[in-house]
Amino acid sequence: MKHSIIFSIILFIICSHSLIAGDSLTIVDKRVNFGYTVSQNRKVDAVIVHSTFNNSGGDFYDIDLVLKQFSTYKVSAHYVIGRDGIVYRVVDEQNVSYHAGKSNLPDGRTDVNSCSIGIEIMTSYKESPTDKQVTSLIALINSIKKRHSINYVLRHSDIAPVRKTDPWNMDWKLFQQQLAESK
Repeated sequence: MKHSIIFSIILFIICSHSLIAGDSLTIVDKRVNFGYTVSQNRKVDAVIVHSTFNNSGGDFYDIDLVLKQFSTYKVSAHYVIGRDGIVYRVVDEQNVSYHAGKSNLPDGRTDVNSCSIGIEIMTSYKESPTDKQVTSLIALINSIKKRHSINYVLRHSDIAPVRKTDPWNMDWKLFQQQLAESK
């Protein structure tokens, strides 16, 4: 009886922690067949946060139109986060997604795609990410950290400051604080 109570308490603590830690994150598969290279056993130690929207006509935030636009440029990301906070898996994490372009990590490495996971937040030049997007981004990064030894969580503008300005309209300091507090 005593062991049963202890087991129940331990199980409750484990389940509660996993919900708090973001294990309940729901990811919708929207895998593409472009904009990446199949890879095995790559070492991922960076997460790069981007912004995207559909600028080809129609709904700015339609995931299918955004992915169609990606296909035009033969680029991708590992994940895209919709305005409602839904996370879409576009490319498997073990594969090299073409999201970073010509860029450099703080340690000088230039092949950023090969060692990073790219996350796109659907937003525009005029709008900020929604609270739901930021919450999902934090949960997703914490989930990624469970699978990879992440040294860097950076903005696209951090790795390509001359070329890129995204993620747009995001309070990066507040985000970093929220991410640190979510551990």
